[in-house]
Amino acid sequence: MTVDKTPKGTTADWIANKALHALLGVAMQKPYAKRVPFMGSAVAKAIGPLAGYSRRARNNLSMIYPEMSQVEKNSIATAACDNFGRTLIENYSYSDFAEHLIDTPAGGQGLEALDKAKIDKIPVLFVTGHFGNHEAARQVLTRMGHTIGGVFRPMANPYFNEHYAKTMTNWGGPVFPQGRQGTIGFVRHIRSGGMGTLLFDVNSDTGQPIKFLGKEARTALSAAEIALKFKATVIPYFSVRKSDGLNFDIHIEAPIELTDPVTMTEQMNRRLEARIEKDPEQWFWVHRRWKNKMGRLAQDSGS
Repeated sequence: MTVDKTPKGTTADWIANKALHALLGVAMQKPYAKRVPFMGSAVAKAIGPLAGYSRRARNNLSMIYPEMSQVEKNSIATAACDNFGRTLIENYSYSDFAEHLIDTPAGGQGLEALDKAKIDKIPVLFVTGHFGNHEAARQVLTRMGHTIGGVFRPMANPYFNEHYAKTMTNWGGPVFPQGRQGTIGFVRHIRSGGMGTLLFDVNSDTGQPIKFLGKEARTALSAAEIALKFKATVIPYFSVRKSDGLNFDIHIEAPIELTDPVTMTEQMNRRLEARIEKDPEQWFWVHRRWKNKMGRLAQDSGS
């Protein structure tokens, strides 16, 4: 019996994928230093407004910063879409991305804890958010000799996800798709003393309501729960995009103490919030971070 593995999506999904795939094809023909700003501009000026990303970013900003001027919200929303586009093409260009980052150092208080955990064969769980380009830190740490696994969240558009997923699994340590089987694989990797990364700043319909930027957001506790189960060292890291738009400062932060899942997840949020408050345009405001169980954004339900 032959199983049909053709992705199933809507006509709109198919059209959107064709358009984005064509744009990616054009971008990939350009030299890396031109490719990245080209894609950033395309998402900021065309795809973002057409796909509703710009509007969603402005809505999120209005909810979190009600006193912010419309001019500033527009500016941050546009910059966030630009960063989203740059991140997308950087991750598609993973070999060129790695080469570009070849001389990028990592710094921070967490490096000492990372070295100790590796020597003592203690599992390491890196935690981060969709800020700057979260893959930059994994690229740099991989170059330093660390094998880092991860879990990726499939894109909502099944056609786009079919080729996007390959960019997440073709380099570095083992990467597992979000879901039961993926989680089992990731847990086995950590349990064996491995290193892995989890992003904690996306909506989880079954997650715990925890305040993020002052508003309750449903948040998965899985990173903290896995760390507690296997006594892993939990190290937040962030890749802060520099003003040139191409390079990064890699911050490996001090570990988060193993306490309980909610307290640890709150601490993860505080670390990310500090980054967002300093560089708000680098966070993915395009995500439905404050979506409630009915599928509406919190600001649409009076929160």
